[in-house]
Amino acid sequence: MKKIAVLTSGGDAPGMNAAVRAVVRTACENGMEVVGINRGFSGLINNEIIPMNIRSVSDIIHRGGTVLYSARCLEFKEEAGIQKAIQSCKNNGIEGIVVIGGDGSFRGARDLSLRGIPCVGVPGTIDNDIACSDYTIGYDTCLNTIMDMVDRVRDTTESHDRCSVIEVMGRKAGFLALNAGIAVGATTILVPEFDYDIERDVIERMRRTQKTGKRHFIIMVAEGIGGVEELARKIENDLKVESRAVILGHVQRGGAPTCKDRVVASQMGNRAVKLLQQGIGNRVVAMKQEKIIDLDIFEALCMTKSLDREIFDIAYEISI
Repeated sequence: MKKIAVLTSGGDAPGMNAAVRAVVRTACENGMEVVGINRGFSGLINNEIIPMNIRSVSDIIHRGGTVLYSARCLEFKEEAGIQKAIQSCKNNGIEGIVVIGGDGSFRGARDLSLRGIPCVGVPGTIDNDIACSDYTIGYDTCLNTIMDMVDRVRDTTESHDRCSVIEVMGRKAGFLALNAGIAVGATTILVPEFDYDIERDVIERMRRTQKTGKRHFIIMVAEGIGGVEELARKIENDLKVESRAVILGHVQRGGAPTCKDRVVASQMGNRAVKLLQQGIGNRVVAMKQEKIIDLDIFEALCMTKSLDREIFDIAYEISI
């Protein structure tokens, strides 16, 4: 394979730039021509393609977001859109593509691979909800961002004997809420994966901690559950504890990537290029037991990923 492309798709995640850098430099060092596709699959359809070289990716490893930009592309979900993307590849001499993103991006990579354009997916999402991989690029940075912000909120919460009901991102997955909740000592953590009862798991639990002398509280709620405004009102009405809902929002996706995200992204980007160099597509790069592996994209998309119940139980045992 002589010429490949790299794109980022779906939600941006800290560390994507480190992955792009690794792809470009690995390709260049192995005698391959590499181009960048701006704005994901939309950019591929619309021919937003730029040449890249070793210097194109200088000084981006520490930057959040993605220098290649990202965009949703409804057109790519239709056969006509896919065919436009394929024609764009042919017109530009692109023989393979590294696709950095989440499950939706991988489905796009699968669709192109099935039609003769070899693609390799690299998991990049703060949600850590890619089933085939223990870890996704951006997750560690997001966790640290949440921890830092909640620590700051806690200062006010503690000063006023309040309860802060905090919603974090994650879509339908509770990985961010659970692990950040442990890190900040949340009294209660609500995630979509496990059944919960507001009376039992929030109101009664807070009553119990009040009896031990606790006067301020952090309640961590996953985005997939929502309802933080209503929960804050209920807590205030039932327990007479001044309560505030805090939705952290998109600030969680930004910021300079942590060391872990930079290193893992570099490893994954390198592995993706090595696969394409051998003419191997239709694969997803993943992390399993701290090692970088790759597996069939169809197999990857059929996998499921569960939240660790033991960690959830530990959180409840130690945060009363």
